[in-house]
Amino acid sequence: MSIWYLLVGLIVLQRLIELAVARINTKRLLAEGGVEYGAAHYPLIVGLHAAWLAALLIFVPADTYVDPLLVGVFIVLQLGRVWVLTSLGRYWTTRVITAPGRPLVARGPFRFVRHPNYLIVEAEIIVVPMIAGAWDLALTFGIANAAVLTMRIRVEERALADRRP
Repeated sequence: MSIWYLLVGLIVLQRLIELAVARINTKRLLAEGGVEYGAAHYPLIVGLHAAWLAALLIFVPADTYVDPLLVGVFIVLQLGRVWVLTSLGRYWTTRVITAPGRPLVARGPFRFVRHPNYLIVEAEIIVVPMIAGAWDLALTFGIANAAVLTMRIRVEERALADRRP
């Protein structure tokens, strides 16, 4: 198996595990009175990420050169992802769900940045194709994801507005 396919396979596995955790947290939050916002745009996000992963497998040759420096950048991004997810804990989902009456998470990277996960995801979507020299995929999906995240952040800001100090 090629290093490239191994890397993309690990990303797919990571995303599937995250979706399982998110599903558990989503069910729990909704059962506890949480409210979902922006459900209509969620399929767009899922579709974009699925298309990104498919494009990495379809348009990047298996035997492509893998840039070790950019793999290192990706690993650092994964550490950031873990930091975000562990900071949010039971409140982390792939959807915008707010639990009324509960304080906003203000630990971890949230002390410094309002939406650290979105920054990390945007960086991943750009860095991963660049690992294989696929600048066209990095640019295309980076722009598409930024557009979707702009919409998503607006929804999330409205959902959390009454909980901000």
